[in-house]
Amino acid sequence: MSTASSNHFSSRIGFIMAAAGSAVGVGNIWGFPTQAASHGGGAFLLVYLILIVILGYPMLVAELMIGRHGQTNPADAMSKLGTSPLSRNIGKFIGFTSIITATLICTFYTILSGWFVSFALAPVAEMFGFSQIAAWLMDFSLSRNIVFTTLFILMVIWVIRQGVQQGIERWSKRLMPLLLSILVLGVIYILNQPGAMEGLEVLLIPDFSRVWEPDVLVGALGQTFFSLTIGTGAMMVYGAYLNQQEHIGKLTAYVTLTDTSVAFLAALMIIPAMYVAQHNGVQIFSEDGSLLNSDTLVFTVLPALFDTLGGNLQYILAFVFFVLMTIAGLTSAISIVEVPTSYLVEKRQVDRNKATYIIGALIIVLSLTVVLNFEHLFGFMITMTTERAQPLIALGIAIYLGWVWQRNGLIKEIQAQEGADSNSLFWRLWPVYVKFVCPLLITVIIVQLFNK
Repeated sequence: MSTASSNHFSSRIGFIMAAAGSAVGVGNIWGFPTQAASHGGGAFLLVYLILIVILGYPMLVAELMIGRHGQTNPADAMSKLGTSPLSRNIGKFIGFTSIITATLICTFYTILSGWFVSFALAPVAEMFGFSQIAAWLMDFSLSRNIVFTTLFILMVIWVIRQGVQQGIERWSKRLMPLLLSILVLGVIYILNQPGAMEGLEVLLIPDFSRVWEPDVLVGALGQTFFSLTIGTGAMMVYGAYLNQQEHIGKLTAYVTLTDTSVAFLAALMIIPAMYVAQHNGVQIFSEDGSLLNSDTLVFTVLPALFDTLGGNLQYILAFVFFVLMTIAGLTSAISIVEVPTSYLVEKRQVDRNKATYIIGALIIVLSLTVVLNFEHLFGFMITMTTERAQPLIALGIAIYLGWVWQRNGLIKEIQAQEGADSNSLFWRLWPVYVKFVCPLLITVIIVQLFNK
């Protein structure tokens, strides 16, 4: 019995919040501003917005469509599209690879999100006079990493084991509005600080000479995949939890718009914050003009900015910001951990509680292995999953949907949607676009990423 048949989202807004929560994560609030700051601000933003429209949105529609059609895990959903034993096996391989990729993404994602939890607790400890504990919470120590990586995974397991409606949907509906509220307040506060306008100009006024730079294009292409969780199977799983009547084109537009808005808001807060920090005496650029500590931007520049404010205000702002980061990490991690969990529940007929604990234990073991071999494995895991596996899986999905899924079956799936007209311009162009244009664009991405 498929989990999807008994576990659906109870409402449209529930799905939108959960899917947006999956897309809105560390990639938006940590990755996007970092990439934008490193790659020309406005030029990067412009390229990213174009890629979201011409690649991110159509591929998200594809993943949700395949998941909703299959009503099962990514491996079996892809297999169902095949018309011969060979094509079904290839589909199953692509789907299963996305499940493995999702599990491996969890290894670095949980470590990173664990840092956010510890950085959120550090100002609280400082306020109450526990300076040594605060120092340990912000120190890059093995003990700190082990404790908070494990703690974060346990938080995710606690939500996942409650199921789709009571766990994923309920917590997404609570956390996403909170995340958006904190972001908006953060933007308003930062933009009113001295030095912020310089950062705003960098973000909003593109240097068109940089638009075609390989680093800008590759960075924006990779960010498109990472921020929308394309190629991890997460959206296929969420698609399986949708009922057959929901209009996927509209729902995907809401999710894409929410995801892009959060990325933009995060950049609107963090890039001006860099220049506020610079105004307050914090060095953010090296002598050659490159960004210092680009990979750890939110762990260095922002705490340094908060320190310049003095009093209890620095602790309050630091706490609020890293709570925001924790929420973003949690909403994404929930969707990623659900991918292998749903597979185990369906394929092995394992009780959801038991499946969640098994997958949780596996991720703890894998994540702690990365923690114990941090210098060798952390960067390797990020490169292997987000820069190699995700684009390759997305290419497989685009080719499979375009060339293997029979047109009559696809048209039937489109017609089942409430308010969808299979003869409308969008639904006539989308299958052709995914068949020809998406594979071409993704191939360009893969060539650029592998040549980096």
